[in-house]
Amino acid sequence: MSERKHIDVVAGAILKDGKVFGACRGYGAYAGTWEFAGGKVEPGETDEAALVREIREELGVEIAVERLLGIVDHDYPEYHMNMRLYICRHIAGEPQLSVHSAGRWLGRADLYSVPWFEADMELIRKLEADLR
Repeated sequence: MSERKHIDVVAGAILKDGKVFGACRGYGAYAGTWEFAGGKVEPGETDEAALVREIREELGVEIAVERLLGIVDHDYPEYHMNMRLYICRHIAGEPQLSVHSAGRWLGRADLYSVPWFEADMELIRKLEADLR
């Protein structure tokens, strides 16, 4: 029996004007599912540096990483994922979608209006306190 693939990622809950940026996966088996932007940490890279780099690559915006919101270990059928979600402040730039099919700023009232990944849902309730 083969060992399940393990993916270690960081993601950013990017805040601006009381809203958080959500992005819709545009490819693969989970296309159409919403997530917080982010990605894999490269060898020798800190979580914060990886997150700044990934957000710049995926969305073309500058962020400041503020604090760790939470950690999720989640099993998907294809892999096990460890995700660390950080609260980030939007510094500059308007999101440009390169790997996502859609994206938008979501306030408390519409936070649950999109189909989030299961792993992201585990931290959404913690995030609500930061949206005002």
